[in-house]
Amino acid sequence: MKVTIRRAGNELSAYVHKKDLEEPIVQVENESLWGGFVVLRNGWRLSLPDLPRDTQLPVTVEAKKMVNDAAQSETS
Repeated sequence: MKVTIRRAGNELSAYVHKKDLEEPIVQVENESLWGGFVVLRNGWRLSLPDLPRDTQLPVTVEAKKMVNDAAQSETS
């Protein structure tokens, strides 16, 4: 799903285009942000692609929603 990651001050947020939903990012797996998962305030875990550390924000990427503790990708 298409997700736009942006920064406002010190806070990161994710806008999910398909759902017309914007939520703050409350947890990141990797300090560099890319190549790991992020957790949105609503509880969604999104797997982000591996991009260069210095990627400029805002940026729109193809992310995968992770479900269950096994972190399986959502198929819909």
